Amino acid sequence: MVKIQRPIILLRDAFKKLDFDPEKKRVPKRALLRFISFVEDLDDPRLKSITTYPLTDILFIAFLGVLAGCSNWVDIGIFADLKKRYLKKFLKGYKKAPSHDTFRRVFGLIDPVRFSEAVSAFLVENLWAMKEILGIEAAGYRLISVDGKEANGTGRKCGGEDGGGIPNLQTLNIYDVTNAVSLLSVPISEKTNEIPVAQKYLAEMQLKDCIVTFDAMNTQKDTVKVIAKNGGEYVGGLKGNHELFHEEVKLYFDKETLADIRKGKKNYYTYTEKAHNRLEKRTFYLTTDIYWFEDRGLWIGLRAFICYDKTTEDLATGKKTSERWFYITSLTDVVLCADAIRGHWGVESLHWHLDTNFSEDDNTTSDKNAFHNLSSLNKIALSLYKLMQPTHKGYSVRSLRQAFRLDCEKMFSDLLTLLDEDLLTEAVEGSKKMKNYLK
Repeated sequence: MVKIQRPIILLRDAFKKLDFDPEKKRVPKRALLRFISFVEDLDDPRLKSITTYPLTDILFIAFLGVLAGCSNWVDIGIFADLKKRYLKKFLKGYKKAPSHDTFRRVFGLIDPVRFSEAVSAFLVENLWAMKEILGIEAAGYRLISVDGKEANGTGRKCGGEDGGGIPNLQTLNIYDVTNAVSLLSVPISEKTNEIPVAQKYLAEMQLKDCIVTFDAMNTQKDTVKVIAKNGGEYVGGLKGNHELFHEEVKLYFDKETLADIRKGKKNYYTYTEKAHNRLEKRTFYLTTDIYWFEDRGLWIGLRAFICYDKTTEDLATGKKTSERWFYITSLTDVVLCADAIRGHWGVESLHWHLDTNFSEDDNTTSDKNAFHNLSSLNKIALSLYKLMQPTHKGYSVRSLRQAFRLDCEKMFSDLLTLLDEDLLTEAVEGSKKMKNYLK
């Protein structure tokens, strides 16, 4: 049975088995300087005659600053000043630190889509190299999730009877759940603008062997058409924005139909898991009987409907709650669909980390480009923290971020050791020798 790829899990499992020799450990400059190679082609709109700092220097310092726990421009400016000696190891001629206003102003001039693509490519190349060295070959579908996010601290309210003001900044994220990488972050002017933007960028992606998940807002005929045209599969939420469609599917999954699916077993899947002192039972019903739906021909690739029930019991209070959702899909395997629906939580987890651990909701930057570019650095930092967790047992993302704040140079060394092909190869060879010795 074809499943969703889990290479990021395989990577983390492999890291747990490696033993990096502390005597051979060094600051691997090559891995860090590779970041510069990915951003050096970005357009620099500044006037050369009045430019003090190279664009790559500013981007590089900000990248390390965010990894070191900086959450805003003032933090990055302080990092640039306090870590001048360390930064001189990588930046020729680095003497005076740029001010926080310089960082904010320069980041406000950079195209956020181009910057997002550049930093994502840096991370994807590193992941590809690590998987090759560790011999990881993941078969199955790649899961890509589409969802929007609002930055609640970036708007400006105005007084008066009619209110008004500047709305909060919005971002559309296209997130590779399989590899825990934000592939693209695109600024959008308003929440409803998410639909055409998602269609535009999905149309530019190769989606063969991919499952794309999206919420009810993006469940649109043109969206599924783009995905199907580019060779992908899809699972999309169905809610009141398609009122008649939603009501028809809801009525179809009556008690008798659900009972028949349970009896048949093939299109029925259920499991229970315990987390955070709660017991959650998840049940999925799938039907390929869609011929009664008159508009099925307008939804390209549509092959099934899904009913998803979730029952939660609070183990402390005994209180039970239940919820039901409906989905459309181009797939017919109920377990695969359940995995994709559950996997969509990955992009929601991304948003939670950005607000909770990177304080994006507290960031009051109103400049659209500056905020979105800083957010792209937050996303790449989050992916790198997650990669480090197996080699720092017991550390959460929050703990790793705090560790970087307390001793960033030591933590940079730990992280970049994983990204250095030579050191990673040495660790793999050392582990093989140790296994042979123990035999």
